[in-house]
This record gives sequence, structure tokens and C-alpha cells, in this order.
Amino acid sequence: MNSLPTFTTLGAGDTTVLMLHGIGGGHLAFAPQVETLAEVGYRAVAWDMPGYGHSAPIEPYTFKGLAQSCINLIDALQCDSVVLVGHSMGGMVAQEVIARRPDRVRKLVLCGTSAAFGRRSDGKSADAWAQQFIAQRTAPLDAGKTMLEMAQKLVPQMVGPGSLPEGLRLAEHCMGGVPAATYRRALECLVTFDRQAALAEIGVPTLLIGGEFDRVASPAVMKQMAEAIPNARYAELAGIGHLMNLEAPDEFDRLLLDFLREPVPKTRPDLH
Repeated sequence: MNSLPTFTTLGAGDTTVLMLHGIGGGHLAFAPQVETLAEVGYRAVAWDMPGYGHSAPIEPYTFKGLAQSCINLIDALQCDSVVLVGHSMGGMVAQEVIARRPDRVRKLVLCGTSAAFGRRSDGKSADAWAQQFIAQRTAPLDAGKTMLEMAQKLVPQMVGPGSLPEGLRLAEHCMGGVPAATYRRALECLVTFDRQAALAEIGVPTLLIGGEFDRVASPAVMKQMAEAIPNARYAELAGIGHLMNLEAPDEFDRLLLDFLREPVPKTRPDLH
């Protein structure tokens, strides 16, 4: 039996907004949004991905398994469907969820993410480049650095010039609390992702949010995704990098709330 991932929840609205953090996150990575959403009448939920916080790890650590954990949580929340918000790797999990169970997602928000792990055109095989990527990202751990020390070096490189200092501190705190073993397993999972072919099948209203200075999921990549999804639009935060919801929480929340308030178009006529 699969154990349920841990989560934080606030608010009691009819619409549940489930937020999925990135590889260096945890439920606190969506703390500003949980508070904002609850204040205006939504049921806000932010999970700890398996292996993060108090959520038990899963094996094998795959996108299939992560998506099933998310679906189990939706079931436990007693929701027919949720608004799914995914940042970075969490955006990949969100894409996996809607590909497998489109009936459980009523709206989709994808932030600083992509439809597939990046590929190089330098002659290296995808597998060779993936292994190089993992080795580069885990090198500080192999050299004896802690996750917090790594976060304090990495996070400032991921943000834009307009970022809020408090957001950086929270991002460093979140990443510093990720177990090193989980971080390694998540990296191995990350490089396997490819749902490019499923973009055209996404049938719900979708908002993509990018950061002008995001070097992890570039605005160009996000715009291409928006063009491939039938009912999608792209919004960009000026002066902001990869950690957009923490770098510019007020601007991010404004985009999110405007999108949430839009009515969901009927996909079929009511039957009487």
C-alpha cells in the first residue's frame, strides 16, 4: 500500500489548489501562495514530494510513481478535480498527472518547467549528457558539502535582479532541508522526463509562468510549450529568475488569482 505524502493545507473553499514544488523545494516553497489563496477563499494545499519533508520516499523513484502519489493525495483530499500548480520538477509531475488522469485536473499552472529534460546538440548521447548533468549537480555533495552549503551557492545563481531577498532566504532554507539521498534520486528521475508528445492532449485551461532571467527553464522554452497546448497562455515576470513564486510573490499571486477566477469553459453541453 502506498503511503500518503505529507502536505500543508489552509482555507476551506470549494476549489482546491494543489501546489507541487521543485527539486530543491518542499511544501514551504509555496508558503506565500498558500496564505494568499486561503485568504481569498480557496483551499490551498502544498505537498512534500515523496522523500521530502516527512513524506516517505518511493522506489522506484519515477515520474509514474510520483504522479500516482499525487493522485493518491487528490483522492485523500476528497476532490473530484483540483487546480494543479507545478514549479520546475513539480511542473513535470503535474504534466505526468494530467497525462495519466486528465479527469482529476480542472486547470493547470506550469511555472519554470519544461516538457522534457533538455537535450544537447554537441554530439553527446542523451544518456551521456544526463549523467554529466547529474555528476555536476552532485559534485558539491561528493566533495563533502552539505545541502545548505550547496543551496547558499546555487540559489543566488538561479534568481533575477528583481528578486525579493526574503524569497531567496526561504529558497535556501527549503533546499538546505532536502535530504541528500532524495536530491540524488530526484536528479536521476528528472533526466528521464519527456512528455512533449502529450502537450497537445492537455484539454484544460493552462497558464504558463516564466521568469525573464530563468536560465533553467528559459522563456523561449515556456513559450513553445504554451504554443503546443491548445488552451494555454504564457505570462512572464520581468526581472525574475527561476524561483518566481518566491522572488516576486505579489506579482506571481496576481497572475495566479486572475487565472483562477476565470470560468472553466464547458467542454460538452449539459445533459437534461
